[in-house]
Amino acid sequence: MTYVLGIDVGTGGTRALVVDARGAVVGAATAEHVPFASPETGWAEQDPRDWWRATTRAVPRALAQAGVAGEVIAGVGLTGQMHGAVLLDDRGEVVRPALIWCDQRTARECASITDTVGAARLIELTANPALTGFTLPKLLWVRRHDPSAWNRVASVLLPKDYVRYQLSGVRATDVADASGTLLFDVSRRRWSADMLEAMDVSPSLLPEVVESPSVTGVVSSEGAAATGLRTGTPVVGGAGDQAAGAVGMGIVRPGAVSVTIGTSGVVFAATDRPARDPQGRVHTFCHAVPGRWHVMGVTQAAGLSLRWFRDRFGCGVRSDGDADPYEQLISEAAEVAAGADGVLWAPYLMGERTPHLDPHARAALVGLAASHTRGHVIRAILEGVTFSLRDSFTILAEMGVPVHAVRLGGGGARSAVWRQIQANVYAHVVERLQADEGAAYGAALLAGVGAGFWPTVEAACDAVVQVAERIAPSERAAGTMNRQYAAYRALYPALRHVRETASRARL
Repeated sequence: MTYVLGIDVGTGGTRALVVDARGAVVGAATAEHVPFASPETGWAEQDPRDWWRATTRAVPRALAQAGVAGEVIAGVGLTGQMHGAVLLDDRGEVVRPALIWCDQRTARECASITDTVGAARLIELTANPALTGFTLPKLLWVRRHDPSAWNRVASVLLPKDYVRYQLSGVRATDVADASGTLLFDVSRRRWSADMLEAMDVSPSLLPEVVESPSVTGVVSSEGAAATGLRTGTPVVGGAGDQAAGAVGMGIVRPGAVSVTIGTSGVVFAATDRPARDPQGRVHTFCHAVPGRWHVMGVTQAAGLSLRWFRDRFGCGVRSDGDADPYEQLISEAAEVAAGADGVLWAPYLMGERTPHLDPHARAALVGLAASHTRGHVIRAILEGVTFSLRDSFTILAEMGVPVHAVRLGGGGARSAVWRQIQANVYAHVVERLQADEGAAYGAALLAGVGAGFWPTVEAACDAVVQVAERIAPSERAAGTMNRQYAAYRALYPALRHVRETASRARL
């Protein structure tokens, strides 16, 4: 039997999955990354070489767990965190730490891009506004603030594509990941000559761009020696983590929507056209499915909100010293009724994308009284993150994007309490899948299409993605959530007013 390999270069670690021709996961391993550095408030940097180190540990472990040799891997698919700026010199060496997706330092560069190109023209060219998380503003920041490093730059890659380069020696990316650079013509699925000219960025810096199931190259002898794979193994384009994760969840046709809660939270809707929001509140990117696009809303600090609470305030008293800390927190939330007795959480720990496009937004707990417990606060965090994700559904409705099926992924799908909260907040039946392996699984399916296991991405998903459970909203709780959501919507304008008032007071 032959197999395919999916590699997910995440923020916290790299995960490798071995998948057979029936879509079953037979081996998996994760190697952690060094936590990202934040030298100043809002900054986030990682060393790309650490991603490759983690890959060379995760892949052999996954092969060993599967009990297979690298010779039986028929194809490799790559996925990973989007938007990061990996800068290489003419020898392929890393010039400086990569500014990653959650880095928020580029507000000035975003304003410059918008002023130079024009807000409406920018959305016409790239289908998206200038956001601090995207790649182009990061390049401009380095060019302005670190010119000695910029002068050494010979090529620019996205995070997963640095691993591709180390694995195969090929500089390439896919249409889905390229869509998040602000240098890509999303409608025509190619680099934007107009944007490159307007920003004075040489096309020679950019990698070749392909459709996600297309083969970009093969594993080199050096890549094989480092990972245990066979020299000559095909490597497909793959996709950014959101598009790959959507493939792994079967979100490949219009009407299918996924909600994935990881560090960030993403609402992802497949479309058969490049649907645009004139206000740029949601992203419009190419899908990993050839000939399809997707609309995506992002909450910056989704699972991060719960992790922040865990890290800063602990998990309380546990009866079992080995219990999962998140299970302990959520068990406290489960003791509190829907609505958290009026406590609200605005999850703006890292600024916010959808719908506010505000890197300076800050989080807040509102409505606390002496009678409230830790459980009320934790419940408010779960609900506040979900309200933020509902904002994306509100925008999808305005855009006329259909929502027929909602599938849950990430940490928000593993908790029965959070699954029910989501059903209640979205007022929609939500689905939990039989297998929840995330983006690495989608990358493996794309490799399987490239290897000929399945003829198309849709066929792959139809063959292997199965629904395990459907959760209906509670009519009573959904009514409570609807009222709480109205109160939640009032938080951001109030918090912004407070921030602006405080700023004026400091002048």
